[in-house]
Amino acid sequence: MKTESRLEKVLQAGHFAVTAECGPPKGSDVSRLEEKGQILLGKVDAVNVTDNQTAIVRMSSVAACSILKSMGHEPILQMVTRDRNRIALQSDLFGAYALGLRNVLCLTGDHQTFGNQREAIGVFDLDSIQLIRTVRDMRDQGKIIGGDNIQGPPKMFIGAVENPFADPMGWRVVRLAKKVEAGADFIQTQCVFNMERFDDFMRQAREAGLTEKVYIIAGITPFKSPGMARYMATRVAGMDVPEDLINRMTGVPKEKQAEEGIKIAVETIEKVREIKGVAGIHLMAIEWEQKVPEILKAAGLENRPFV
Repeated sequence: MKTESRLEKVLQAGHFAVTAECGPPKGSDVSRLEEKGQILLGKVDAVNVTDNQTAIVRMSSVAACSILKSMGHEPILQMVTRDRNRIALQSDLFGAYALGLRNVLCLTGDHQTFGNQREAIGVFDLDSIQLIRTVRDMRDQGKIIGGDNIQGPPKMFIGAVENPFADPMGWRVVRLAKKVEAGADFIQTQCVFNMERFDDFMRQAREAGLTEKVYIIAGITPFKSPGMARYMATRVAGMDVPEDLINRMTGVPKEKQAEEGIKIAVETIEKVREIKGVAGIHLMAIEWEQKVPEILKAAGLENRPFV
């Protein structure tokens, strides 16, 4: 499906895509968002803008995407079903497309009890797979849920997420297949640390023929410290951080720990690039965007062809 998405053009051309995450501010001040955007400009093919991630109140993803687009970025609008019913979801898709946004990543979202509004009522009118199907039908059939025709369908490049490391392992590719069947064009994965398990996930995806139907982009997160590595291993659901990586971070002097975290990220990028079916990487350098150019340069991805 050809859309007006620059990210789609990069992937269709067979280039190894690089996307990065950019969280909106916890308020209306756009200075930090613009600072992050300036760091990433010309370095990545597209920028994911999170949607009240970890259920913490932030500037709306649509507004932040529009600001980044005005700077020259190719935004990926993240949209969670936690906070909106089907009316609001479809309405926001119309608005996003009218503002020039051409990519959407469909997620269910972190439960509100994880954030700073624990008394909030979760909506969850649709789940992520139903949202994917809704966006596809709006784009390809020109209809909203219920069958009414659309005046100017949003021709969005549709993304979804998948966690190769959640149990039971045998169901991960089954769930991926459901998202592909629903209409996902690209997939961004959970952070890759356990290479053996990720390699097995990709093998299963290839055997199921899914890598011929969807672009799979591997998630990469650099460690800042051993504490961060340990926290991700023990406190973040669905994360698989091998003990040897934690020990590696712990085994270097404190002043070298951030450098070691970047080395691990670069090594991971080099390994995933060798896996057949991986179409790119998604860098989640959480509040460490200034390190993205350094990571890409070290990984040999600084001077990629841009479409």
